[in-house]
Amino acid sequence: MTSSHTHKWGLGNASSTDRSRTPGEAEGKKALAVTGRVGFVARGVVYVLVGVLALQIAFGDGGREADRQGALQQVAAQPFGRVMLWLLVVGFGCMTIWRAAGAVLDNGPQRKVGSRLLDGGRAVFYGFVCWGTASFAAGTGGSSGSDAKSRDWTASALKLPGGQVLVGLAGCVLIGVGVVIAVRAVMRRFLRKLETERMGRRVRQVVTGLGVGGGAARGAVFAGVGVFVLVAAIRFDPHQAKGMDATLRTFAHTPAGPWLLVAVALGLVLFGGFSFASARWRRL
Repeated sequence: MTSSHTHKWGLGNASSTDRSRTPGEAEGKKALAVTGRVGFVARGVVYVLVGVLALQIAFGDGGREADRQGALQQVAAQPFGRVMLWLLVVGFGCMTIWRAAGAVLDNGPQRKVGSRLLDGGRAVFYGFVCWGTASFAAGTGGSSGSDAKSRDWTASALKLPGGQVLVGLAGCVLIGVGVVIAVRAVMRRFLRKLETERMGRRVRQVVTGLGVGGGAARGAVFAGVGVFVLVAAIRFDPHQAKGMDATLRTFAHTPAGPWLLVAVALGLVLFGGFSFASARWRRL
């Protein structure tokens, strides 16, 4: 096994690493792995629901926003919905902890500063997601979705000194992140983080399909949101900024018609499935 396929929390020879751990460290590693897996399940639930909502929009039933807010509303409408919402809060809290651990724990010489900063950024992101989900579950989070929040944040940023440049840079970053996500998915880079040796041939094929299709769709959404943020900066108009819901709806108004939105929506459902697969086979 090459160095790129080593475990995130135990690089190098796995057996020698395990022998060097104290019982407390081993238990801590197991607990952290469970925390990460719970987080991936929560992420999968939200992406599947957002994809389903986007499909409904594509086929003419666009009553709810196709974003995290709409997904939470879908969960709340189900029997025991409030309990399910708090379970998602726990899941996103677990993802926050796991990402934060990746940023601060000593994971060996191959954990570069860039990787730690990336995990730190993800921890902050999931921290906000956790807080927003908890606010929604408690009934104090308001009803504004991603579009209104995107416009509000853009308007506030544009008022700052050099705000137009900052918003433009944010748009470029989102576009870059989207492109990187999509390219890495198409290149199947995600397989390096999965325990593929534990999968059968057909299971690996299915998981690979979920990762490629889901990652490409997720990257397209990130890039789409970034384009609208960049346009808002260029025109100095916060109303040009769009969240996930409005970005997905825009896909339906391209020359490809609603079928592009259908493809992206199905891709988001696939990414939800890939998140579930990550909860099972991710190297943690």
